[in-house]
Amino acid sequence: MPNLAHNDAMARITFVGAGSTAFARNLLGDILSKPELAGSTVALHDIDEERLRTSELVAHRTAAVVGAAPNIEATTDLRRAIDGSDYVVSMFQVGGYEPATVTDFEIPKRYGLRQTIGDTLGIGGIMRGLRTIPALLEVAATMEQAAADGLLLNYVNPMAMLCTAVDRATSIRTIGLCHSVQGTAAHLADDLGVRFDEVRYRCAGINHMAFYLDFWSETTDGPVDLYPALAERATHPAPRRALRGLPDGLADEVRYEMFRRLGYFVTESSEHFAEYVPWFIKSGREDLVDRFEIPLDEYPRRCEAQIAGWKVLRDRLEDPQAEVRVRPSNEYGSGIIHSIETGEPREINGNVANRGLIDNLPEGACVEVPCLVDEHGVQPTPVGVLPPHLAALMQTNIGVQELTVEAVLSGAREHVYHAAMLDPHTAAELDLEQIWSLVDDLLEAHGGFIPESLR
Repeated sequence: MPNLAHNDAMARITFVGAGSTAFARNLLGDILSKPELAGSTVALHDIDEERLRTSELVAHRTAAVVGAAPNIEATTDLRRAIDGSDYVVSMFQVGGYEPATVTDFEIPKRYGLRQTIGDTLGIGGIMRGLRTIPALLEVAATMEQAAADGLLLNYVNPMAMLCTAVDRATSIRTIGLCHSVQGTAAHLADDLGVRFDEVRYRCAGINHMAFYLDFWSETTDGPVDLYPALAERATHPAPRRALRGLPDGLADEVRYEMFRRLGYFVTESSEHFAEYVPWFIKSGREDLVDRFEIPLDEYPRRCEAQIAGWKVLRDRLEDPQAEVRVRPSNEYGSGIIHSIETGEPREINGNVANRGLIDNLPEGACVEVPCLVDEHGVQPTPVGVLPPHLAALMQTNIGVQELTVEAVLSGAREHVYHAAMLDPHTAAELDLEQIWSLVDDLLEAHGGFIPESLR
């Protein structure tokens, strides 16, 4: 186990993919702002030496701002970074925007298959899974050799596929972390005009398709169910959310429509959720795209904006005269480490293997459930039976996730075709010949990013 409350030794925390400087800075700020973690050893790893150098500089400046004195290391050697780690945080992307993300979007468009994000499900999510699972398994295998008792905190998408692969192919303990549960709860509190610190919820499902089973506020007069107020809010135009590149933001139409149809509110954003189901992005139905404000090709736009802003961000972060601000984030990672190190209990929502947690989802599938974290580690909470229509919807995504993982672990290329055939959005748009041809084109285009057995 990692260091427990009675252990005076400071934690060793490794960031794999630390060249994601902005995210690494935010998470590092959260960690080092906690006095009990301020003297930890932080190992930064990336294969991009330039980005790694920037992240190392930013780490030192972040530590200075919060008054912490960590031991900061930076290396391109994965084994050296992981050696002896109590916690390994993964935050990398395989293939980058170019060529990988561009390929995931441009080739499907030739077949008339359009996407918004393409990082979790759909043909883009399948291809990202094929590229990324081997890389995360390499991290886990290195942990087995050099940090066998460490905890892997995964922030990389496609979350469910990656966590399933690590669970099935390695002995490493892992939890997948996302901000959609707590982030959407904050959005809903704002929609309803209630204080977020009064909001409580019980939320469960799968990553990017979990639902608030109960949603209430704790007031001086006792608990108040917020679902009736949310149902009334749903009779009006959906609220708008800020979205990069859209001055007026984006209406949250998809999720509110799903709430009206299902009776429960989903955690992931409208732009994500639109491509997990077959009902919103349909060839020849531009009326749906317009009505629900579906931001097609949204992820490439985000990537291009991030690339354009990288040099500006790097120059600002490297300028010794520029102010480095450290603001608390809503990420779970720092709280998990703090709770295990100190014994202070916390409740979070995490992605773990379904072992007696949700009765009407497959055993061993990756599920997102409430977890208690303390000196004993991460302890998932059994949820029981989900409403049957929610579980049925999740099953349409779980099948794709399971087949993608099976393709990588078994080397069976046919399961890539099967995953694409069963994907709700892909199946709604393309016939079988198109799906097989599309998979062939994508596997060939991705080349060396794909496991050799699947090429």
